[in-house]
Amino acid sequence: MYSGSSDGEGHEATQRKIPPASSMLWVRNLRRFIGSGTGLGSEALMELETKRILLDIFKEKQQKSAEAGTIPSFYKKKPEDGSISHRVQRLAKYRFLKKQSDLLLNADDLDAMWVCLRENCVIDDATGAEKMNYEDFCHIASVCTEQIGPKCRRFFSPSNFMKFEKDEQGRIAILPFYLYVMRTVSLTQARIDMSELDEDSDGFLQPQEMEAYIRGLIPNLAQLRDMPASFVQMYCRIAAQKFFFFCDPHRRGKACIKKVLLSNCLQELMELHQESEEEVTDTEQAENWFSMASAKRVCDIFILLDKDNNGTLSKQELREYADGALTEIIIERVFDEHVRRGKVGGASSREMDFDSYLDFVLALENKDTPEGLTYLFRCLDLNGRGYLTTADIHSLFRDVHQKWIEGGNYELCIEDVRDEIWDMVKPADPLRITLADLLACKQGGTVASMLIDVRGFWAHDNRENLLQEEEEPEEES
Repeated sequence: MYSGSSDGEGHEATQRKIPPASSMLWVRNLRRFIGSGTGLGSEALMELETKRILLDIFKEKQQKSAEAGTIPSFYKKKPEDGSISHRVQRLAKYRFLKKQSDLLLNADDLDAMWVCLRENCVIDDATGAEKMNYEDFCHIASVCTEQIGPKCRRFFSPSNFMKFEKDEQGRIAILPFYLYVMRTVSLTQARIDMSELDEDSDGFLQPQEMEAYIRGLIPNLAQLRDMPASFVQMYCRIAAQKFFFFCDPHRRGKACIKKVLLSNCLQELMELHQESEEEVTDTEQAENWFSMASAKRVCDIFILLDKDNNGTLSKQELREYADGALTEIIIERVFDEHVRRGKVGGASSREMDFDSYLDFVLALENKDTPEGLTYLFRCLDLNGRGYLTTADIHSLFRDVHQKWIEGGNYELCIEDVRDEIWDMVKPADPLRITLADLLACKQGGTVASMLIDVRGFWAHDNRENLLQEEEEPEEES
């Protein structure tokens, strides 16, 4: 009567009759009661409201991300000064730079390495040069490691040995290798010093940070040690401006540390390490922008031009630069392209400040460089079209021609000069000359001089005589 099969069927029937929890009236009422927040305390209500707001924000961000697609993050807000993250960042940077500095070779280490190189090298019978093969190289590495420590080991890698020119017996000269080690140490030390001054740790130096770096170098540069204290600030400003002229082409007000390290400017500055003044001629000092003589010359010229002593140069004052050799049109174009407008008075009140003056001088003294030629090309491009036409050349050279005649020189044809410039440049488009054409022809500086400066045209016109005069003293000596 009560069989097992009937009990199982009855149990299954009982389970089917129990309604799901979601359909029970008391469950629905409870959920409605909790969802409305009725009867909850203030803390529970606040937590519920917070969850709801965060959920809405999350959904909104998800929707925006889906609409915008996968855009990588390109901006990260820098930590505020004094915040914990800022302090941690500064501490981590200090420890990292300290660790890198400890791995550098000091002056005593470099001297010890040079002694090891000379004691373990061989003399080339033909040239008398001190050389070493790879076995000597490895042996010297072991000796240096014992005397100096493991920090010199990285210079004695096989890849470094392969960087240098080898003779028929596979030997390299020890002097180029030693100079390579010295330059690597010097650049690494410069990188550490600049990074310490980089306040926001973005890999760029602001003008005041670059000036601070140069100020710290002055006591270590033999030719600058006797600099008057009153001139130090002005010197740092003049020196720093060259770094920004060549390493900040877009004029963003900051120079990339990597570009500074790889630029010729730093190498030119380090040339002032030479101890004896006899090793450096007056001509070399004048050509080196960072020398005391050059800095004083640039500063004295500005003071001489500034007739009203207001710290800026007007167009009339700048016309006296280089004894008035520059043309009227180029002075106007320099002010149009490279001098900021005054806050009041409009264009008539526009005057050239000292930093703009330094850029102007750097461009004129470095016309053959891409940076200097780019500066001048903006002035030569009268209509801002990115190229020069025959009409532009004619307009530019007309002022040069006038000064040429006023100087008592022979009459010349402007069209002939224009055709000569076209032959010198050989532009890709025969109807226009672009900046790329001037850079490619390797005579862009000469062309620019011919169009802006009567002295520059005279030098080009008498180039054969000048070349002969330069060769005669060499033959006599």
